Amino acid sequence: MGIKIVGSGLYVPTSKLSNKQLESIVETTDEWISTRTGIANRHIVSSENTVDLAYESAKRAIEHGNVDPSEIGLIIVATFTPEQLTPSTACLVQSRLRLNHQQMIAFDINAACTGFVYALSIAEQFLKAKTVKKALVIGSEVLSKIMDWEDRSTCVLFGDGAGAAVVEYDDSIEHSFYLNSSGDEQGALKTTKLSVNNPLHQEEIEPIHFYMNGQQVFKFAVTAIKETLTTLLTQNNLSLDDINLVIPHQANKRIIDKVVKDLKASSEQFFLNVSDYGNTSAASIPIALNDAITKQQIKNGDQIMLIGFGGGLTWGGCIVSI
Repeated sequence: MGIKIVGSGLYVPTSKLSNKQLESIVETTDEWISTRTGIANRHIVSSENTVDLAYESAKRAIEHGNVDPSEIGLIIVATFTPEQLTPSTACLVQSRLRLNHQQMIAFDINAACTGFVYALSIAEQFLKAKTVKKALVIGSEVLSKIMDWEDRSTCVLFGDGAGAAVVEYDDSIEHSFYLNSSGDEQGALKTTKLSVNNPLHQEEIEPIHFYMNGQQVFKFAVTAIKETLTTLLTQNNLSLDDINLVIPHQANKRIIDKVVKDLKASSEQFFLNVSDYGNTSAASIPIALNDAITKQQIKNGDQIMLIGFGGGLTWGGCIVSI
C-alpha cells in the first residue's frame, strides 16, 4: 500500500541570477560558488510570488497526468515563504484552479526543505482512508525575499521555484515513509523572529532574513540522508539496486557526493539538478522529480526514493511509484 504519482509539474521564474552576476552583488566568485556547492544558476522572481509559482506548477502537474480536476479533493502546499499568513497558499491555489466542485481540503505546512515529503505523508493518510480520491501536493518557495543579499554564505545558495505532484493511493504498492525531527535549539537553520508590535510591547521591526550554519548543516545533512535511505530500504526489505533513482533535496552537490562515497554507491543512482536551480527548499524535490521524468531518467512503473532534510531540524523520505 503506497503512494503513486500520476502527474508532475514544475515552474520557475524566467529571470535567472548566475554566479557571474552575483560577483557584482556580493563578495564572491563563480569558482568559489561552483566548487563548494555545484550551483551555477538560480531562478529569481521579478514580479511573481509564492502563489503564482505554486499555481503554475500545479496546473502543469494536472495537465501532465491528464487528471480530471474533479477527482482532486486535497491540496497541501509545503512552504516557509508564503506571500501572506492567511488565506493559506493552498486555498489561494484552489481558487485559481477553480476547484470548488465538491468538498475540498486545503492547507499549508512548514517543514522547511523536508516539507514536500512531510506533505506527501499527510496526503497518504487522507488517501488511505478514502477521504479523497486524489491529492495535489505542492512545494513552493520565494526564498529571494528573505535573503540577506550582503551575506555571501547564504544568498548564493538559494533560488525561487515550485514543483507539484498529483498523487493517488495504490493498494498493490508496498511502500512506506520515514520521518524524523530534532528541535534545533542552536539555530543551525533559521529566520529572524517576527517582531512583537502592540500597545503593550513594541520592538523595532526587523526584516525577515534567513541564516545558516554551513558546517553544522553539512554534517547533519549527510547523516540525515544516510539514516533515511538505510531505514527505508530496511523497512521495505529492499536494496539500493531495487530503487530506480534516489531524488534527494537539492541543497549542495558536495553533500550528495559525500553520501555516495560513504555508501560506496554509484553517483548515477542519485539525481542532481542543483546546478540549474540552487536550493529551492520545499520545492526542490518536486522540481527534481519533474526534471527526472522530463529527462526520461525515470518512467512509469519505476520505484523512486525521495529524501528531504532541512530546518527544524527535520528529515525523512519515502519510496513512491511512478
